[in-house]
Amino acid sequence: MKLGILGGGQLGRMLLQAGANYTAETYVLENDPRCPAADFCHHLVVGDIRDRDTVYRFGKMVEALTIEIESVNVDALDDLEKEGLAIYPKPAVIRLIQNKIRQKEFYQTHGIPSPAFVVTQQRSDLAQYHGFLPAVHKLGEGGYDGKGVVVLNQIADLEKAFDQPAVLEKKCAIAQEISLIVGVGQNGEVVVYPPAEMIVNPDLNLLDYQLSPARLAEKTLWVAEAIALKLVRAFQSPGLFAVEMFVDKAGEVWVNETAPRVHNSGHHSIEGNYSSQYDQLWRIMLGYPLGNTAPLLPAAIVNLIGEEGHSGEAVYEGLEQVLKMDKAFVHLYGKKQTKPGPKNGPCHHLVK
Repeated sequence: MKLGILGGGQLGRMLLQAGANYTAETYVLENDPRCPAADFCHHLVVGDIRDRDTVYRFGKMVEALTIEIESVNVDALDDLEKEGLAIYPKPAVIRLIQNKIRQKEFYQTHGIPSPAFVVTQQRSDLAQYHGFLPAVHKLGEGGYDGKGVVVLNQIADLEKAFDQPAVLEKKCAIAQEISLIVGVGQNGEVVVYPPAEMIVNPDLNLLDYQLSPARLAEKTLWVAEAIALKLVRAFQSPGLFAVEMFVDKAGEVWVNETAPRVHNSGHHSIEGNYSSQYDQLWRIMLGYPLGNTAPLLPAAIVNLIGEEGHSGEAVYEGLEQVLKMDKAFVHLYGKKQTKPGPKNGPCHHLVK
């Protein structure tokens, strides 16, 4: 089977590593010929995943298609789907999730618990919502890894707000941030991974480390799983979905946002679960039985980020010491360049 991936970053790289267990012929579309996934696919097509004609031509090369990043040209995917190409998830879901305004309205329509919000079209709109503060302002489109998000605690912060269409979301008293990954097979069968608890670096607004399974009360776990399943079923699409949630200080569970693809919060599943999130997506796309999501052991991830003051060719120090640790695994993203902050890879540690 000829299977294509839009995007050649670290998620594509890890997906291709898992794909070596199957017999698919793999194609990747990516602008950068030195991207992390370049050495792991059968065919690298250099091109822009946001360009309609490029994505359409790429889709005609393969028998099925998936994404490793949301910022793809969905108009081309719509055309390809009409012509019979299998796309995971369906283009309608990708289009929905690309825009945080549409995403929040979808949650509201389908009764998915999510923090209260209003839509703003420009910065001046916030003048009428002083009473809504403290709140979080999220760009409708284009945000990622904490970019496109600002916290507005007081009126003086409004100058930081976006002068573009955005969501103004009521700020929660967050006790925990968790992620549940859900796999949906072609026949509608569903599997759920144990939740991961994400601890964010407040300065970089990036994941610092995470724990799986998350430290949740049993009742809270049941509620989180029920919400994630209700949401994913509402998408009416096969695929793999990461549902990011808040647990507030009162124990209420709220959906933050959803990723329609393999996700950084599932890296630990490579060694930590019987079937990793990457293996699971291959099973979904190839029509095989879904894999066992149970953990082999509790797991933790520590993110490797660029050192302060260093930009240029990536240099890794201390790998030998880390690899001497029992049940520790290092996954490098294969990025050739580094700068302060951005992620270069996770280190997994399984706990006996």
